[in-house]
Amino acid sequence: MNKEKKDAIKSMKIAKGQIEAIIKMIEDDRYCVDVSNQIIAAQSLLRKANLLILKQHMNHCVIEAIEHDKGQEKIDEIIDLLGKVMSK
Repeated sequence: MNKEKKDAIKSMKIAKGQIEAIIKMIEDDRYCVDVSNQIIAAQSLLRKANLLILKQHMNHCVIEAIEHDKGQEKIDEIIDLLGKVMSK
């Protein structure tokens, strides 16, 4: 497993802990703005993990595909994914 994947897993595990804490905050009827701030923090970690996974994909899968004359397929995948990210 490469560094990007390890770092993505670390971010995902932290986000998982935050989400569990957010659920408890809601169940405990905590202040809505505090809950919202924690949701924003969890979203940030998820975005970071996604970026790391995409970085890994581009540095390994896309480069390998280009070397085997299949780069256009991988580039099209990335373009489609960026369209989803940017439409939010």
